[in-house]
Amino acid sequence: MLTSNLYEIIEKKRQQLVKASRSNDLCSSQVLKLSQELDRLLNQYDKELKRTSCS
Repeated sequence: MLTSNLYEIIEKKRQQLVKASRSNDLCSSQVLKLSQELDRLLNQYDKELKRTSCS
């Protein structure tokens, strides 16, 4: 995945998380799931940046 495409996916996931956190308890399964997905995407983005900067 290209980092720019991944960045767009991260932004959409972040918006979903913000929206869910406004209407659900922060400990709800939906908010926790979105948070974990966002963490995974951010880690993937970080790895991609490191990979491309070292090349």
